[in-house]
Amino acid sequence: MRLTALNERAEMIGLKQGQGVAEAKAICPDLDVVEEDPVADRKLLEAIADWCDRYTPLVAIDGKDGLFLDITGCAHLFGGEEALLEDILIRISRLGFDVRGAISSAPGLSWAVARFDESRIVPPEAMEEALAPLPVACLRLGEEIVAALQKMGLKQVGDLLAAPRAPLARRFGAQLMLRLDQAVGLVEEPISPRRPVAQLSAERRLAEPVQAEEDILQLARQLAETLKPRLEARGVGGRSFELLLFRVDGAVFRIAAGASQPLREPNRIASLFTERFGAIHDDLDVGYGFEIIRLNVLQHAPFDAMQGDFVGEDRQEGSLAAFVDRVAARLGPDCLQGFELRQSHIPERAVRPLPAMAILASKRRTGKEDAGHHGFFRGERPLRLFRMPELVETIAAEVPDGPPRQFRWRRVMHRVSRAEGPERLSAEWWVEEKEEPARDYFQVEDEEGHRFWLFRKGLYGRGGTTPDWYMHGVFA
Repeated sequence: MRLTALNERAEMIGLKQGQGVAEAKAICPDLDVVEEDPVADRKLLEAIADWCDRYTPLVAIDGKDGLFLDITGCAHLFGGEEALLEDILIRISRLGFDVRGAISSAPGLSWAVARFDESRIVPPEAMEEALAPLPVACLRLGEEIVAALQKMGLKQVGDLLAAPRAPLARRFGAQLMLRLDQAVGLVEEPISPRRPVAQLSAERRLAEPVQAEEDILQLARQLAETLKPRLEARGVGGRSFELLLFRVDGAVFRIAAGASQPLREPNRIASLFTERFGAIHDDLDVGYGFEIIRLNVLQHAPFDAMQGDFVGEDRQEGSLAAFVDRVAARLGPDCLQGFELRQSHIPERAVRPLPAMAILASKRRTGKEDAGHHGFFRGERPLRLFRMPELVETIAAEVPDGPPRQFRWRRVMHRVSRAEGPERLSAEWWVEEKEEPARDYFQVEDEEGHRFWLFRKGLYGRGGTTPDWYMHGVFA
């Protein structure tokens, strides 16, 4: 067992990361050791990253204890880079963390200064000057390369900057040159945000925190009104929305809501979050209130503004979409489902369930003429089709191709009064791993008027065994 992290007092005693626990306790018998929890540490770092979204949506996680923030175009909103850096460091320190940070034109240089120097801003013209006195470990190299460089007397980055590049590349590989060029800004280093960047966003910073659900929804509606002109300018409507609530103690809540059709109307957008609040009411801890509220449009789609006809067909379609959006927002996007046709004549493979929101969105995108492929269809199949056919016991079936006269299903005996069929469906030999017998389907009605969909798997007099009968669905 070894030490993986130390507080300031442990560092003052002389303990080091990687030191054995037994040796550390010999130096300090009163040492308090807590077992490392990587999962909890990761959740904590992600929570801090969520908190940093108040400065920029481009936040990336760096290792176990670092964050990259791309503040391009954001610094002026906080009074400049110096004010922004000071605000971040003070606020995170108040949350109980030891934090250091740096701002520069290169992520590699910011990483090096934040970890091996004091918190400060490095202007573009002083990048090499700031990097030169730092140890070579600041270049994010492997331990073996760092040890080899130090063994050769190249202990600071300035030693590498003054040395010929070709011998260094031959001796230590291209990775050393790449990290060096990234640190001085000669090679761009992209930052991958941990969350998708919003297409559009509107934010409200409050002088007094809000706690009431009605106030939060009213602010969400106001933010939606702010986004409406920008959506109209692009000719689009929002399909996926996200409401961010920044609590005064640093916690961040993300509430997502989607729509089956592109939306611009603020009332419709606010109604989505009204349903979401109803579903997560017990899980939303307002604490001392929220100080920042932000509404993001994560996805948008072309918005076709059409006037409804005199019959009201468009109004009916709009009301169905509004109903689906409300139910999906409260109970989840998969609570309402339709079916998508697939290229298979085997009943259990011919359709697959699809969320109703996706069906309406596809219908709007492809037009009504393609509604048969993605839609709520009705055919000659039973109203309820079982996921897996259920074995039934038949009595006195007509041989060779007739329906049964009686059958027992789920411990109940049924006498057949009418029957239609057979409808023969052959196995899909290009899909099946082994040869499957054909199926003969029958629509049968018992003496009480119940209608069933039965099939016989196999044929009489084939293979030396009696074929089995299965129940695959019911019509009513």
